[in-house]
Amino acid sequence: MSSTILIPGGAGYIGSHAAYLLKQKGYEPVVIDDLSMGNAWAASFGPFEQGDVGDTDFVRGVCEKYKPVAAMYFAAFIEVGESVQYPQKYFENNRDKASRFFKTANASGIKKIVFSSTAAVYGDTASAYTNGGGSGPISEFYPTKPINPYGQSKLEAEAYLRMLDADGLRSVALRYFNVAGAAPSSARIGEAHKPESHLIPRLIMPLIASNPNLLKAMGLEEGFTVYGDDYPTPDGTAIRDYVHVLDLIDAHIRALDYLIGGGETDIFNLGSGRGFSVMEIVDAVRKALNKPAFVPKLEARRPGDPAILVANISKAEKTLGWKPEHTLQNIIDDAALWHKSSFYQEAIKTKFGLAG
Repeated sequence: MSSTILIPGGAGYIGSHAAYLLKQKGYEPVVIDDLSMGNAWAASFGPFEQGDVGDTDFVRGVCEKYKPVAAMYFAAFIEVGESVQYPQKYFENNRDKASRFFKTANASGIKKIVFSSTAAVYGDTASAYTNGGGSGPISEFYPTKPINPYGQSKLEAEAYLRMLDADGLRSVALRYFNVAGAAPSSARIGEAHKPESHLIPRLIMPLIASNPNLLKAMGLEEGFTVYGDDYPTPDGTAIRDYVHVLDLIDAHIRALDYLIGGGETDIFNLGSGRGFSVMEIVDAVRKALNKPAFVPKLEARRPGDPAILVANISKAEKTLGWKPEHTLQNIIDDAALWHKSSFYQEAIKTKFGLAG
């Protein structure tokens, strides 16, 4: 059987780590990406074909050329706020292009797809912790009621993918929470978003960047702000689930092996299985960057932010044999190394048009 795996969106943060780890595991990754969000330098672990994942002729040609046995799909827009402002953009890309890719891949002989989804499909999860004591961590049985176009577009892509099960296409949708960290420095890959909306890079960058124009471009000239210290949590700050990107991709590869081994179409939640407060993240960054005196700004909590959001990962543990191995400090240390690297510093300046 072919060991070639097609990776739509493989020039992005998570997709590039998939290509990296698949290569380490003996697979042959083939990346396709239009570079609208990804980075050409991140597509360095195998063949790279630049093009639109929603272009039927392009996808069919790539499949004919490389004859992949399966696909890992990462091509999506991910900014929740932008999705509210431009919903059509998100449905066209995250749902419609994904659906065309799934249909074309299936017709081209790909019968196994691992789909990178999101916990945003669950919507407002506060009731899991507040109704009669609540059920706690979010399982796959929690109702899917997205509250933004990003989550809705991904949920509808999941539904289309499952529909193709009737045509012999087996799939796994992986719904995950907050991803952070980076591969070893030698891989030269990590987060490099524009805009950068993720908490850990937004916390790290003001503490290490010396270019004020870069911080301004990233919206970080005022430093890092904690929103709310009056939640019903041990330190008053909101608790979220963070998983190392390499642990996340390990789960994707286990899902791939599960499908290749005859597994049925299914859904799994991924995370660390425990929560970390915003101030725990701040403390870990203080340690990683040797900034013991750093004190973030504090503002009132934002409307709609639940106090706690943590994944129940027992199904993935049982069925896929998966368990995250990296600690929170591992996540922060690896992210800090990446963001401090000269490679990242130059890459992100170029991305924001600030080279030199």
